[in-house]
Amino acid sequence: MTNSFGKKHIGLAAACALALGILSGAAQAQNMNLNPDGKAIVDDGAGAAVKNPFGLCWHSSFGPPPAAGPECDPNYVAPLKPMAAVVPPPAPPVVVAAMTPPPAPKPVAEKLTLDADTLFDFDKATLRPAGRDALDTFVGKLADISPETIMTIGHADRIGTPRYNQRLSEQRVATVKDYMVSKGVEPGRMYTEGKGESQPVTKAEDCAGPKSAKVIACLQPDRRVEIEVIGTRIVR
Repeated sequence: MTNSFGKKHIGLAAACALALGILSGAAQAQNMNLNPDGKAIVDDGAGAAVKNPFGLCWHSSFGPPPAAGPECDPNYVAPLKPMAAVVPPPAPPVVVAAMTPPPAPKPVAEKLTLDADTLFDFDKATLRPAGRDALDTFVGKLADISPETIMTIGHADRIGTPRYNQRLSEQRVATVKDYMVSKGVEPGRMYTEGKGESQPVTKAEDCAGPKSAKVIACLQPDRRVEIEVIGTRIVR
């Protein structure tokens, strides 16, 4: 069991050893090149740092104390380097292809003439089945046209009085308009007119004579309806 005298003796011995070590390092530093070049760390003349018993470098009298480093501090821990900011790569440029504008719509005029062989019987204003088929085909053509005006003109042959034939031509053109409207044509775009017997396409000498089956057949081209559309062609 160690008495108080023994503890005191051991502590005194440790302190003496530490003092001797420091004095020895100091004496060694005095025998070294004490930094004639103005260095902050004392070296042994060969470039190696002179250290004390704790592993720390001797600091010369030149300049401020050096920064901590692994050479002069056995407990040195290097500071963490700041992480560089991650910069996303630049977005690729947006390439916008030049768009070629579509060609401008062009005005167009279409004309259709339907005779009595297709539309009406003699002295009638009722559409025949063949007449409805012909009008269906014509209305189908309007799908490619934006119509502005649809002019419909009715005609009659010379058989009968001028007054009667005028009314008959008006009845025929009204029948055509009603049918086309039922197929989707805008009524506000349609204009109708009856010309009676005033604009025949046959010549008098070709269909001469009184009313007969032969004359009626000869005058068939005069019993007609003309449809003219003025509008803009739709580009598809």
